[in-house]
Amino acid sequence: MGVTGDAPRPPRSFGEEGGRLSYGGYLRLPELLAQQRPQSEAPDELLFITVHQIYELWFKLLLHELESARDAMFAGELWRARHLFRRVHAAERVLVEQVEVLETMTPQDFLAFRSKLSPASGFQSVQFRELEFLSGLKDERYLGSFRHAGADELARLRRRLDEPTLWDAYLAALSQRGLPVSDEEIMGSLLSVARDRSSYDDLWQLAEDLLTHDETAALWRMRHVQMVERQIGTKSGTGGSTGAPYLRDRTRLHYFPLLWELRAWL
Repeated sequence: MGVTGDAPRPPRSFGEEGGRLSYGGYLRLPELLAQQRPQSEAPDELLFITVHQIYELWFKLLLHELESARDAMFAGELWRARHLFRRVHAAERVLVEQVEVLETMTPQDFLAFRSKLSPASGFQSVQFRELEFLSGLKDERYLGSFRHAGADELARLRRRLDEPTLWDAYLAALSQRGLPVSDEEIMGSLLSVARDRSSYDDLWQLAEDLLTHDETAALWRMRHVQMVERQIGTKSGTGGSTGAPYLRDRTRLHYFPLLWELRAWL
């Protein structure tokens, strides 16, 4: 008897089903690699642009992960928040290490194109300010510094000023466990968490995750100001700030001052 029906099809390997999506197409590499557009003939301007664009990509990821961690804390999913913070910490360590790449540029190399930047400045990074607002350093006065920002960017900043911070989410996690979170009682609750690890270890570890986020951000600010001093000394910033003196003042800031103060009470 003859064999009827269609001939067997050759086996397909993973990825052959559906559309023919390429690596470059998925990552939109032609568009991405077309965004580095130096304003001068200085050879190190490409380095400067590339590093700062990469910073903005990391900022975008950090905002995504920190929002998710905040939402997980509000939902009582502390295990999920901790998982996300591990990713945040890893990305922030990359931000710190990335400063070393910029420091391969000499002051002479930077001065060859620095005049082309004015009045552009890292001070105008909307995403970096969003990260500070989300982490608890809210300051409405910064909105006046974004005169060149688009309407969507200003709307994002205003939204960050209005929405809950990471600290608000942590206080919600404490409250869900029956711990008081009023201004007068919060330090007592933090001490209860620290002194009764058998009952509150997940809350303690989460507080440590917040502190690591705070500490790593401070390390980045310190490395950044050292890099600026190495490049331009005490010159004013291209965006009109005092440059390194302004940046050095901000190295003293903390997202979660009560977690640092807690150490003195233990």
